[in-house]
Amino acid sequence: MAEAAARRRGRGGGGAARRAERSAVRIETAKYIERNIPNFEVLTEEALDIIEANAETVLEEIGVNFVDNPKALERWREAGADVDGERVRLPKGLARKLCATAPKEFTQHARNPEKSVVIGGRNLVLAPVYGPPFVRDAEGGRRYATMEDFSKFVKLGYMSKWLHHSGGTVCEPTDVPVNKRHLDMLHAHMTLSDKPFMGSVTDPSRARDSVEMCEVLFGKEFVQDNTVMTSLININSPMTFDDVMMGALEVYAASNQGCIISPFIVGGAMAPVSVAGTLTQVLAEVMAGIAYSQLIRHGAPVIFGAFVSSIDMNSGAPTFGTPEASMVTYGAGQLARRLGLPFRSAGSFCGSKLPDAQAAYETANSLNMGLLAGVNFMLHSCGWLEGGLVADFEKFVMDADQLGVLHGLAKGVPVDEESQAMDAIREVGPGGHYLGCAHTQANFKSAFWKSELLDYKPFETWEEEGGRDTRMLASERVEFLLANYQQPTLDPAIAEALLAYVADKKASMPDAFM
Repeated sequence: MAEAAARRRGRGGGGAARRAERSAVRIETAKYIERNIPNFEVLTEEALDIIEANAETVLEEIGVNFVDNPKALERWREAGADVDGERVRLPKGLARKLCATAPKEFTQHARNPEKSVVIGGRNLVLAPVYGPPFVRDAEGGRRYATMEDFSKFVKLGYMSKWLHHSGGTVCEPTDVPVNKRHLDMLHAHMTLSDKPFMGSVTDPSRARDSVEMCEVLFGKEFVQDNTVMTSLININSPMTFDDVMMGALEVYAASNQGCIISPFIVGGAMAPVSVAGTLTQVLAEVMAGIAYSQLIRHGAPVIFGAFVSSIDMNSGAPTFGTPEASMVTYGAGQLARRLGLPFRSAGSFCGSKLPDAQAAYETANSLNMGLLAGVNFMLHSCGWLEGGLVADFEKFVMDADQLGVLHGLAKGVPVDEESQAMDAIREVGPGGHYLGCAHTQANFKSAFWKSELLDYKPFETWEEEGGRDTRMLASERVEFLLANYQQPTLDPAIAEALLAYVADKKASMPDAFM
């Protein structure tokens, strides 16, 4: 009974919470994207067959390493794999058979039910940048991230109409001990936003803390029966599964929480330079990782991940927005759909040091690629700078604004009677204009996507207002959003329980910065 009551409180129950919610400013959040456009496919059926066959050969003849994880090796041995030391070789068909038990799509529940998302199918869920140790803004420049920075990004994500997800480590708060910062980050996501969020993966114990904090927020029974987190499990390409990431995967899979199983590929360094070779390795790694999740719990929710960039052969730096990375992403989408699994890839990728023209070109290429590739979960969809080393405040709101374009493109072209506009064409006739016709008057408010950031004023007006470039406009928008932020309501009993959990956990261990 106590758990059921806690779950009701976590879903926004309680008279005080309901009264506060009615008086709060309502923040508009668009529903996750439901595509009405076709996916862009670059691989023929023959090419897909070849890559799938080669991936099976890799798993059978070369194998993958599960390091420092005896339990994983025993699980594989019991499943019928050939285990030699830490090398695991999978008979043809074994990985695919295990992957078949993973769901084609799943719902990640938010504490505000209106903001829950369905991951898979023809849907696209947009989440912000993940993992940078540095932040940048126009005023303070590039610096190590703090918890204050982290909280500001969570607030901006909550205020952003086109973002569906609060994300995870939107930046790495280096002013908080390594062994405790996950508690503060999760607490920020849970209290400063009511959108879905990600759990910690930097240690299995921190994954367990994430599940326990969700049990406080949603109620233990609700968490047992539903997915309330989606977390990023990276594979150490080429073909190595370390004990930290697999330990976190084991916790989440056992608790029915979602995991993105994602190789981290820089073509030419961690995978072959060819598109087909990279896709072969990606598929082999993903199938092995997803198959392992199903050994932990059949039906555990997973996402087929593919983080892919090319490389500058002169400097060794990763490059973004390139045709080769696009080809891999398009092909990986086809492979994920053949497996019947949700697909994660793409984002606001760029290698630029500033939110400048290079950042805009590379980001636009990467975002459009993700939409057309059939991505279902797009991590890093806003705020990414400098190859992922920096989370940039101005670029965060620039990218978040442009995510509205993806929503518009995904709608496709309706051809219902209203959209055909034959009455308008008849009304205006030759030589007229459509500005005042009935069809325009009835539809002008919703006819075109409208930026909340970019400047379309005449030159004279723009000059009179200070000749502000996009970065300056973005700085002003960051200030505006943070000044108008209002924290979403949360049942006081749950808020108090979360604070107590974090305080108790922190008190139970000494600070560690390594």
